[in-house]
Parts: sequence; structure tokens; C-alpha cells
Amino acid sequence: MKVIISSDHRGFEMKEKLKKQSYDIPGGVEWIDLGPKTVNPMDDYVDYAIGAVDYMQGHPEVERAVLICGSGIGMSIVANKFIGIRAGLAINAQHVKLARKDDDINVLALAADFFNMVHARLIVEEFLKTPYSNLPRHQRRIDKINELEHSDIPEV
Repeated sequence: MKVIISSDHRGFEMKEKLKKQSYDIPGGVEWIDLGPKTVNPMDDYVDYAIGAVDYMQGHPEVERAVLICGSGIGMSIVANKFIGIRAGLAINAQHVKLARKDDDINVLALAADFFNMVHARLIVEEFLKTPYSNLPRHQRRIDKINELEHSDIPEV
């Protein structure tokens, strides 16, 4: 599975450590690290989120992305501005499991300031291994999101 990983300066250490972890994923994980390559306290999460999602949209073989900043919220906000991206901030493995099964999130936002590496690794593994349920009620909701992304005025 090809997965983008990117962070700002606050998520840099976690990003580097997550890439070195082993995950129980059939076929393994091929990380595509879109930066940063070094810590720069003046960088902006916005730039890394844009770069990651833009890359993801241009490379259909990339199934998912993990974006890390201090709170995870900034990365999530930016990623969700793009069509076809369903980014979610997960607080634990069960949370991300439901987000994958029910909402088919394709971008995981992680909060580096709030998780230790054990916790973060469990969340990432669940994000990578949990399939979308494809149940009609969940697909109906995702279809509504897709319609919203392509309309000027949302219908209620």
C-alpha cells in the first residue's frame, strides 16, 4: 500500500518514527515522505498539507495519507478543502476504525502534541488496515458529500 506521510515541524519527530515502525498490513506499507526533511520552526502546516493532498490527487495509486501537526486540526482543515479528500482527526484506534469503516476517510490527521508513539502507531495501523464497509447507508452519505463538493449551493 502506498501512503503519503507529511508533517510540519511539530510533527516531524513523530513522522520520522512512524515511517520506521512495522505494521501488520498485507503487502506492507510504502511510505512516500513529502517532507519536511529537516526541522524548520518557521514552516507552515498549510504548505505540507497542500503538497500532500495535491500529490495524492495526481497519483491514483496512492490510497491514503497521514498528515501530522501539533493539534492535527490544521492539517485536517486544509486537507478537507480538496475535492475527494475525507480527512479525519482520530483520538484513538477505535475512532479511526469507525472513520475508515463508515466514512471512508482517506487522510488521517494526527496530533503530535497529544499522542505518544505507541498510541500514534496503533492509530496509524488501524487507519491502514481497516477497509471501508461499503454499506448502502454509508455510501449514501459519502455520495451526498461528493455532490456537495461539486455544487455551488448545497441542497438540504
